[in-house]
Amino acid sequence: MAKQDPTAGQNWYVVHTYAGYEDAVKQALEQRVESMGMQDYIFDIQVPKEKQLTFRKGEPVEEEKKLFPGYVLVHMIVTDESWYLVRNTPNVTGFVGSGNIPVPVTPEEYGVIERRVGEQEAKFKSEFQVGDLVVIVDGPFKNYEGGIESVDVNKGKITVMVLIFDRETPVELDFTQAQKK
Repeated sequence: MAKQDPTAGQNWYVVHTYAGYEDAVKQALEQRVESMGMQDYIFDIQVPKEKQLTFRKGEPVEEEKKLFPGYVLVHMIVTDESWYLVRNTPNVTGFVGSGNIPVPVTPEEYGVIERRVGEQEAKFKSEFQVGDLVVIVDGPFKNYEGGIESVDVNKGKITVMVLIFDRETPVELDFTQAQKK
């Protein structure tokens, strides 16, 4: 008899969960795989997260943010038993796919997720976009208004075009120094 490829049938699948229960679902799935001896069918469970910098009291704070709230990735071979184990885990609402047939994540899609999760440099969370009108709330140009010309999420800075002496002048600001109009 020919030896079977151990990776045959293995794919990443997306499981839909109740929002906020992603980590609990991951933990429950890991326990269920262990207690039911399904390690040959379910290999890995991930809640993709990336690092983000946000401001609290004017100070940058690093936090982990879920890339896909309400979803968990499961690396598995789909059989009736493995499908049942995942589907009947508390707080799981189902697989992403059509009807009862889970659709695997393509290797390209998984590669994109892996790269985003693998980025060690935290990025600033920004609600600012190029073209937004803002009011400067701190610094020497306080109360001036202008349009955003550029946003640098890596440094947490924006460049705002401000009218000074009837001439548009670029002013670089921290995210905390401006508010959307």
